[in-house]
Amino acid sequence: NMSKGAKNPYLKASDWGWQIDPTGLRNALDRLYDRYQMPLFVVENGLGAKDTVEEDGSINDDYRIDYLKRHFHQARLALTDGVDLIGYCPWSFIDLVSTHQGYQKRYGFVYVDREENDLKEMKRYEKDSFKWYQEIIKENGKDL
Repeated sequence: NMSKGAKNPYLKASDWGWQIDPTGLRNALDRLYDRYQMPLFVVENGLGAKDTVEEDGSINDDYRIDYLKRHFHQARLALTDGVDLIGYCPWSFIDLVSTHQGYQKRYGFVYVDREENDLKEMKRYEKDSFKWYQEIIKENGKDL
C-alpha cells in the first residue's frame, strides 16, 4: 500500500483505498521466512475505518472483525507452511490520531469519544471487536 504500483482489481479496499489482501500476508510470511529462516512477528496490521456510535452506545465494527479473522486465518496457514511466526499485534488497541486523517480514520478496539476539533469528554467505549478479540485471546484462537 505504500508503493505506487498498480491496484489489483480483484481485491477489496478500505475506505481510504488501502487494498485488503489476507492471502498476500501469508505469501509475504512464507517468502520472508524462506529467505531469512528467522522468526517473524506481524506488527501494526489493522483496518482504519469510519466507526460510528449507535444510539444504544454500541460500536458495531464487524468489518474489523472480518478483516482480522481473515488475516489470522492466513497467519495460521503460514504456521502450517512451516513459518516460525512468534507473534501478531493488531493495530491498534485504542483509537488514535492518524497522521493523515486525524480522528476520521479509527483503528482501535476501543473507541475514543472525540472529534478532530472537539475533544469532547474523551471517554472510552469497547467496540464489538474488543469483545471478540478478548474471546480470541482467552481461547487462544480456538474458534478462528
